Amino acid sequence: MRYLATILGVVLSMSLFMLKKAFEINIRRQDIQLTNFSDQNPFRIFFISDIHRRTIPNRLMRQIDSEIDAVIIGGDLAERGVPLKRIQENITRLAKIGPLYYVWGNNDREVGEQHIRKYIQNVGGTILENQAICIINQKQRVWIVGIDDVSAGLADIEKSLNNVPKEDMKIFVSHTPFVFSNVKEKYKLNVLLAGHTHGGQIRLGKWGFYQKGSLIKDLDKATLISNGFGTSLIPLRYGAPAECHILSIKHKSSTNVH
Repeated sequence: MRYLATILGVVLSMSLFMLKKAFEINIRRQDIQLTNFSDQNPFRIFFISDIHRRTIPNRLMRQIDSEIDAVIIGGDLAERGVPLKRIQENITRLAKIGPLYYVWGNNDREVGEQHIRKYIQNVGGTILENQAICIINQKQRVWIVGIDDVSAGLADIEKSLNNVPKEDMKIFVSHTPFVFSNVKEKYKLNVLLAGHTHGGQIRLGKWGFYQKGSLIKDLDKATLISNGFGTSLIPLRYGAPAECHILSIKHKSSTNVH
């Protein structure tokens, strides 16, 4: 009986620990240096994906002390069963950080596509559905390119990049990172952003259903796959912390390129 009580105690303690981890606020502040970004001032992105059932809390808002040029929601803003009021409040809060851009995730339409469209429209945000939006940062043209939900067969990568000059800087956003290898072979992209995997959500050391999220810098390119902010199925995390990101894109001198 004593052993059973000990085992139950360990299980309960571990569950509480993983529950606490699922609701952490971790803002990753990461620099990306690119040779074809010429402005003296950095271009700052707040990137968040996989919010699911979580609420964007005030304590997160208070920690964002940088001027943000673009807020990008990388899909799975919600899922079936999330109250519409919570979704609306999350969108409203994120829109206060900076101009809002959003791509569809595989769970979002479960709450009713018309609701998300209305809430994003109400805050002046943009839904990127196989299209690109040009932002002028000082004298630098920056394109935010977003594709629709891959799992629903709605993504059209070629269409999304149709009108984007090859020499311009491009930030490519997809909810799922599984298209990245194909996209990188065909197109010259500078920054790629995705979520979806939750970093495996529960990991044992290096073992997890998916790889842990990371920012990978390769020559003049950066790929970020986020662990995401919320959880799916069960509100527990272990070894793949909840996270969102402030990315500062800066100029890198060609003399430093190896």
